[in-house]
Amino acid sequence: MTKLLKNTITLLLLLAFIQVNAATPSHEVLDALLKKYVSTTGKVNYKGLKTEAAKLNEYTTLLAKNHPESAWSKEEQMAYWINAYNAFTIKLILDNYPLSSITKLHKGKPWDVKWIKLGEKTYSLNNIENDILRPQFKDARIHFAVNCAARSCPPLLNQAFTAANLNSNLDALAKKFINNPAFNKLGADKIEVSKIFDWYAADFGKLVDFLNKYSSSKINAQAKLSFMEYNWALNE
Repeated sequence: MTKLLKNTITLLLLLAFIQVNAATPSHEVLDALLKKYVSTTGKVNYKGLKTEAAKLNEYTTLLAKNHPESAWSKEEQMAYWINAYNAFTIKLILDNYPLSSITKLHKGKPWDVKWIKLGEKTYSLNNIENDILRPQFKDARIHFAVNCAARSCPPLLNQAFTAANLNSNLDALAKKFINNPAFNKLGADKIEVSKIFDWYAADFGKLVDFLNKYSSSKINAQAKLSFMEYNWALNE
């Protein structure tokens, strides 16, 4: 075997190895569970989901064994982390169900507890949102995709995110949430909006400008701003 042929074979094997290791996990199990147990308005049937907790655990184990790699596209990585946040939030609820509110857990700070093992690292929900999703991808629409299991949180999408549906779903979720009077009351000169726009103000820039990208009615630049009370009751 010539040296050139050996080098060619080595290169092909290396490329094949990279391709295999760059493969992203399937989100089909999560997708099926969400379609079955989450309504189109984001209400979650936790009682029903608990009967299939083993399937959710199967999915979270798959995520743990397939941590994002640099070879993945931006959309693949974003979909992974959003799905991970939502799947582990659901798991947290199921592990403690029945439950009236996620704030009943860990002295009201369940988002700070590190218990999510993915790859070689252990994360908290806050690590995923505030140390990965927000700073790495800098996309404010993320806030309408991650779900904190509360009634005032942007409704949980009843399908899993994928690279293919990510951008269309993020746009649809932003528009749906912003124009829903249960979460935001928008007028030309007065707006009362979700506390999410207060807590994460830095991500939205000039709030009225951001809202007007998705609002079905024009909001004036000097509109009076106030924030709605947040309901932490379970989203079931």
